[in-house]
Amino acid sequence: MKQVEIGSTGITASAIVQGCMRINTMTISEIEKLVYQDLENGINFFDHADCYTDGECERLFGEVLKLHPDLRNNIKLQTKCGILTGELYYFDFSKNHILKAVDESLSRLSTDYIDFLLLHRPDALVEPEDVAAAFDILQSSGKVLHFGVSNQNPGQMELLKKYVKQPLEINQLQFSIMHTGMIDEGFSVNTKFEGSLNHDGSVLNYCRLHDCTIQAWSPFQYGFFDGPFLDNPKFPELNKKISQIAEKYQVSGDAVAIAWILRHPANMQAVIGSTNLKRLHNASKAGNITLTRKEWYEIYHAAGNFIP
Repeated sequence: MKQVEIGSTGITASAIVQGCMRINTMTISEIEKLVYQDLENGINFFDHADCYTDGECERLFGEVLKLHPDLRNNIKLQTKCGILTGELYYFDFSKNHILKAVDESLSRLSTDYIDFLLLHRPDALVEPEDVAAAFDILQSSGKVLHFGVSNQNPGQMELLKKYVKQPLEINQLQFSIMHTGMIDEGFSVNTKFEGSLNHDGSVLNYCRLHDCTIQAWSPFQYGFFDGPFLDNPKFPELNKKISQIAEKYQVSGDAVAIAWILRHPANMQAVIGSTNLKRLHNASKAGNITLTRKEWYEIYHAAGNFIP
């Protein structure tokens, strides 16, 4: 399994992250099997959020950690906070909410510390001084070791960094073969083509310049949760090309889709939300192959992308 350094921490972890958003449908025994198969496949990074089924995913994972206390030292545990669900979907990055959310996540996860805490999507009412105060308390207490954000652009990150002294080590962003806005605008500089529209403030280059690890979420999806593109008849040319490359490397299409993300020199991590053991095993082989430059571009073209 390919290892990547996370931000500027000096910590290395698996290039593939196990997303835990769907484990609420599993039994404790099934989650145990999932975790240990991940470790056998070299995946040691697990991603949560307090809003995933109102904390139930964290609680179930915590039950596994209770059964296997030695497991905690062998994994990197990440969670996110700031999204509130219920009658109204909204965001809260206030000091009190962040502190409360972390305490509740620690309790559900049955652990004393979180390796990485991310602010989950932007809060339009964010007061960065409040975030800074919360981060200081969490760091000094040992409850959180490192910090980051999700789905934030460079301006939003710079606003936080004006007050927050801890480095923002991670930015979790949607990125896949069929969701390539972060690189499209780079190809289309100085043109009026559709790809030249800059939707995210050149966040890819920003993160590379500031040693911030990008975690690519929804690596098998097209659109905004519109469905998987693999083996989808809507995308015949793309799937034909993926199949050809998969056959060459003797891996699955899942592995090729992940390998395409990992081939980028930004040293990203890919967050896989699947709980299908076979699919995860197949996808984990992406960490053992390196696509050629030509293959990477062939896949990009086959996805319907235009390069001037």
